[in-house]
Amino acid sequence: MDTIASLFSFITTPVSWVIVQFHSVYGAIFGPDTGWAWGLSIVSLVILIRICLVPLFVKQIKATRAMQTLQPEMKKIQERYKNDKQRQSEEMMKLYKESGTNPLSSCLPILAQSPFFFALYHVLNGIATGKTIGVINDPLLASARKAHIFGAPLAAKFMDSSDKVAALGATLTDVRVVTAVMIVLMSFSQFYTQRQLMTKNVDTTVKTPFMQQQKMLMYVFPVMFAVFGINFPVGVLVYWLTTNVWTMGQQMYVIHNNPTPGSKAQAAYLERLGKHVTTHGRTRRRSEKAIVKAIVAKGRERNEFERKFINGLSKAGLAAQADGTVVRSEGQTVVQTEDGGTTAAAATARRQQPKRQSKAQRQSGGAKQAGDSAPATTSLEKSEEPQDAKPAGAKPAAAKQPQKPASGGRSKAQSGQRKGGPQRPKSPSKK
Repeated sequence: MDTIASLFSFITTPVSWVIVQFHSVYGAIFGPDTGWAWGLSIVSLVILIRICLVPLFVKQIKATRAMQTLQPEMKKIQERYKNDKQRQSEEMMKLYKESGTNPLSSCLPILAQSPFFFALYHVLNGIATGKTIGVINDPLLASARKAHIFGAPLAAKFMDSSDKVAALGATLTDVRVVTAVMIVLMSFSQFYTQRQLMTKNVDTTVKTPFMQQQKMLMYVFPVMFAVFGINFPVGVLVYWLTTNVWTMGQQMYVIHNNPTPGSKAQAAYLERLGKHVTTHGRTRRRSEKAIVKAIVAKGRERNEFERKFINGLSKAGLAAQADGTVVRSEGQTVVQTEDGGTTAAAATARRQQPKRQSKAQRQSGGAKQAGDSAPATTSLEKSEEPQDAKPAGAKPAAAKQPQKPASGGRSKAQSGQRKGGPQRPKSPSKK
């Protein structure tokens, strides 16, 4: 144990110094020997570390999005070289290099946080064994050993014996109840965080083995936390529970404001954004403009939710611009539709084209086009005449004669018709 502690001495001393500085602040409020002073010092240490890891978290999100984008290509490579594992690995590495992605980038926050976790573990283990470590001297060591959180000492573990717990001034029941509750909360927060990622922030249009792996980890990680948690001191459980809650809240914020394309979270976000934009007629925040800009740039490659969002803006008379802004299009439809059009005028002209007319409609309308000086109501006046009104030169016998079926085709039936103006009645001699 001393050898391992010496390996982490480069990080143990800074961690112990940060804890002591926070303890001096909280000790002045709650008392130097209270569990609140030492417990809040550990919580503050977690918050400070996680704030420093925010850039890595942003990089993790970008790496995860890039990996999700590459899933279809990865699946093709796996199917193409399923019998040649070496060639499959080479093609995978080539794909990562061409796209500029790194599969290990999604693990950066955990890897960067590990040294602080081990350093805190050794600091609390030194408190449990009565050894000074880092900048924690004998008076601070005695104060930390007196600190209890809900009756459990900071250095106590679930598997400690009753004699060891009694030496720290507590009972075995209190220690096991407090540690069991914290282990359950720690495992549940890990499970909920992973489940939220799988059910809301995963592209549902792509089914890959990566999703199955994530689903398996959703159940494996909580079990691992439960197994290892029984050997963690109470102070380490406070640290790990705090970082899990921070991760859960941080992920909820990302899913709510910057969801993965094609996920259920994106559908909910675009629905909220569509209502907001149609109500106010513009995008207000920079993040909203960035998302609208990305959707416009996709063109025909938009997914179902993005097309629905653009069509919703179109129905509201709004146009999404290439810079992410939204403007009103008076009497025109939004440019960005499924066909990838970029001009509202073209969409309007396309919508205003007349319908294709039949041959009979074109022939009946030819009279109107031939005589531009004739009033437009002539055809209406003729259609409103009573059926017994007959032309002046027509005889009753000719009017009552039934028409013969057009056995020779419409071209022969209409060969005697005049191209323009009213038709001339047939002569009675052809009866």
